[in-house]
Amino acid sequence: QVQLVESGGGLVQAGDSLRLSCAASGRSFSRAALGWFRQAPGKEREFVAAINWRGASTGYADSVKGRFTISRDNAKNTVYLQMNSLKPEDTAVYYCAAKSGSYGLFRESVAYDYWGQGTPVTVSS
Repeated sequence: QVQLVESGGGLVQAGDSLRLSCAASGRSFSRAALGWFRQAPGKEREFVAAINWRGASTGYADSVKGRFTISRDNAKNTVYLQMNSLKPEDTAVYYCAAKSGSYGLFRESVAYDYWGQGTPVTVSS
């Protein structure tokens, strides 16, 4: 069982940076594949980034490649999303997700077992 709580969102200007964090409770974090998704107003939830349970592999949506970095610290039971060069189109509620007992990378939201409640990010122009 994994519970996830996101934090770090806020209001920034285009070009600024933010680091989101997702803290997990439970004893299965180190054996969970993790992902970040986002949902903009009036749009479907979309994949942002994923990382496997050891942090050795990562994957990104084309829209954020070169700007966002996902990482995890299993000792702290935390996954991060470093967001640089933010654009207005990055405005969304950002969610972290976990798939327990899974090693691979997953881009589909339906693959994940647990979700946080989201943290909003607003990027003004």
